[in-house]
Amino acid sequence: MIAGTTGAAQVYAAEPAKAAASGVLLSGIDTQYADKSVKPQEDFYRHVNGTWMKTAQIPSDRSSAGAFMDLREAVVPRLHAIIEGLAKNKNAADSDAQKISDLYSSFMDTKNIETQGLKPLQADFAKVDSLTDKKQLPAFMAWVNRISVTAPYDIQVHQDNKDSTKYVLDIGQSGLGLPDRDYYLKDDDAKLKNIRVAYLKHIETMLSMAGDKEAVKNAAAILAFETELAKVQWTKVELRDPVKAYNKIELSKLADLMPGYDWDAYLNSLGVTGKISYLIVAQPSYLTSMNSILQATPLDTIKAYFRWHVLSSAAGQLPKQFSEESFAFFGKTLRGVPEQEIRWKRGVRLVDAGMGESLGKLYVAKYFPADSKARMEKLVANLLLAYQKSIDTLDWMSPETKKEAQAKLSTFMPKIGYPNKWKDYSALQITKGDAVANLRAIRSFAAQTELNKLGKPIDREEWGMTPQTVNAYYNPEMNEIVFPAAILQPPFFNPKADDAVNYGGIGAVIGHEISHGFDDQGSQYDGAGNLRDWWTKADHEKFAAKTAALVKQYNAFSPVPGYNVNGELTLGENIADNSGLAIAYKAYRLSLGGKPAPVIGGLTGEQRFFTGFGQVWRGKMREQEAIVRIKTDPHSPGEFRANGSLRNMTPFYESFGVKAGDKMYLPTSERVSIW
Repeated sequence: MIAGTTGAAQVYAAEPAKAAASGVLLSGIDTQYADKSVKPQEDFYRHVNGTWMKTAQIPSDRSSAGAFMDLREAVVPRLHAIIEGLAKNKNAADSDAQKISDLYSSFMDTKNIETQGLKPLQADFAKVDSLTDKKQLPAFMAWVNRISVTAPYDIQVHQDNKDSTKYVLDIGQSGLGLPDRDYYLKDDDAKLKNIRVAYLKHIETMLSMAGDKEAVKNAAAILAFETELAKVQWTKVELRDPVKAYNKIELSKLADLMPGYDWDAYLNSLGVTGKISYLIVAQPSYLTSMNSILQATPLDTIKAYFRWHVLSSAAGQLPKQFSEESFAFFGKTLRGVPEQEIRWKRGVRLVDAGMGESLGKLYVAKYFPADSKARMEKLVANLLLAYQKSIDTLDWMSPETKKEAQAKLSTFMPKIGYPNKWKDYSALQITKGDAVANLRAIRSFAAQTELNKLGKPIDREEWGMTPQTVNAYYNPEMNEIVFPAAILQPPFFNPKADDAVNYGGIGAVIGHEISHGFDDQGSQYDGAGNLRDWWTKADHEKFAAKTAALVKQYNAFSPVPGYNVNGELTLGENIADNSGLAIAYKAYRLSLGGKPAPVIGGLTGEQRFFTGFGQVWRGKMREQEAIVRIKTDPHSPGEFRANGSLRNMTPFYESFGVKAGDKMYLPTSERVSIW
């Protein structure tokens, strides 16, 4: 519908003061953040968020601010109040409530932490120092993997990508202290090079404070070792290919991959012998090269490397000089954050990371009303219906592939709010008054929980996020879409608002996650969660042509001068933004049942829908953080997630009167329409 396309879009009438109280639905739009001096046809993102962009300040303890971060920050004091409440109660010994209270109080007991100094790490240092022969490395590496300290390779337990009825152990590249291989290898980038120089100094400072009398020499050797690992690692773009990263290797063949490496010792120490008959190796060439690097590197350097990562991984639980030095590099230098977060917030995040579901159970009881879940279920049902209808109209998908797509869509499993079955923390041992031991305990518990899955049936009730997480995800192996309770708040979801803004907000998020099942990665999995090519060759070619155009569009966006978005790295998320918006719009139209949408706040239903989409991507970040994200994050910056998606959406043009010559305009032939 083309109505009020030139004038009404810039009229943001105030919400009726008593609207919500009287039962009248609000528009759900943050009118205070709009910039009416910017036309929607020129820069829709700034039209919707411009005043906020001009006036909002990134808090001194954060690297970014915006819709996502503001919600995440709003959750923290709620969790803090829950934790503080538990501390006031008389909790049963070994109960989750007592463990949460002890975990938090141990981290907050800075006097005890200062008194203890590095004593809590002495056993770990002694284990590193006990290495006298490289033949001991496999068993040692298993210990390091189990306590989640950085090592040249890491492990993950998940469903076998080609047999989703089984859990499998996956081994992949790791070992770097900096965010990406580019930080080690890009000599022509002054900013990355400066970070590398600062990292070297940071290692030297930390080792020196820990009593290493050869800190300068060891820091240089550690950086050189990590640089060698970086040279043979796969790029983030290469890692996006699930077929290339699926390499099933029988245990008896592991010796061919890493000659001389005692895999039996590794698997025995890991505790998985007899539970598996093969591994999935994500990057075989990396492991082979890594083995050569280990053989060529002096044992003293390897020991210095592990001492460094044991120390660095526990810095937050160590005396002030260590935690502050760690923040000075990883927070201030690397990400541009001026001030370290106040300790109680860090304590809450520790509990959230270590006992998140137990904390989440208390969170949803207090902050997630049943009617929000019911309304979300309706939204999800409408989005799935819109996808179902859309599949049959796609011009790039053949009839045989459409049949498979419908079959996959019919098996999608939505999870909303919180899990039906909560995680059992009875095996987690928390020690009152020992912050380092508790850090080790929650990491070891998490690792053991994963390893315990091997040989057991798939747990389809498990969640990969806690209810208090402001995010959502699609898991191709489960073929599930998951929406935690904490994201179901304004501006994503407003139970007091008209449907238009909710479809533009959380509706587009739902559509985004569903579309991951059909993007360049998710489309390689069938409805059962198995890697299987169910597309015709012609479908692949047509889809590749559309996505190549999307790559080109996003490659042109530059959030930081000299640093462009990587259209290949962000392709999956850009496809999902494009598709999610298109399907959410169709679902919104379906929800109207043929009736016209009301005009609220001077905006038509369509205009509120697109405005709802634009406002959820409101955000800004420090330059250093933006560079880290460009190098590592598969998501584009919020500005381009908004404008980049809308420029490809013809109904947006109709709703706001976008025409040739406007900055938001793309010729019809250049618009990428996937769904």
